[in-house]
Amino acid sequence: MTRFAALILLPMLLLASCATNSTRHVMLVSVRDQKMAVYQEGSRVATYPISTSKFGLGDKPGSNRTPIGKMEVARKIGGGQPLGMVFKGRRPTGEVLRPNAPGRDPIVTRILWLRGNEAKTKNAYRRFIYIHGTPEERKIGRPASYGCIRMRSRDVARLYRQVGVGTKVEVTMGPLPAPQVAQQMKRAASAVGGAVYNVATLGGGIRNKS
Repeated sequence: MTRFAALILLPMLLLASCATNSTRHVMLVSVRDQKMAVYQEGSRVATYPISTSKFGLGDKPGSNRTPIGKMEVARKIGGGQPLGMVFKGRRPTGEVLRPNAPGRDPIVTRILWLRGNEAKTKNAYRRFIYIHGTPEERKIGRPASYGCIRMRSRDVARLYRQVGVGTKVEVTMGPLPAPQVAQQMKRAASAVGGAVYNVATLGGGIRNKS
């Protein structure tokens, strides 16, 4: 897993090292783990349980699948709204739902609208692929969405405060990198311009049993 983690994470950290203050975070979503890791300048600062699509992975319009690959936060919607606020057409309705309210599955709390950054995620924005809150918090941790990345209300509210428009997001099928790998990537990213890296050897000797 270490080579895979290095190849995924190093380019993202290199971008973050050159970013403005509002985009110094990167987000890595693991479909296998059903978790999201948030990195700030190479250090993991948060890990959240999430839910990707129950229909699988892909970017075809109408598929209800979660895109796999590189994206970024294009818009942030809902700042200042209470936890559980229901959105329709990205507008708050005034209705507030408790976690696991029966019979309802709307978008709640916050919306981070994603834009694709490569061919295999090019339809994300017009497919309305969001990171958003869900009242169905009991389903977090397993695939249950219709294409978006769902989070618990308290978690998506915190994420909304952490990251800015332009923050890079990557959805991957593999596991999240071990913390040791992220630290090695941080050291590599901080030394850009002073050394040449063999990405395949970064993290060598570290084993992740996940």
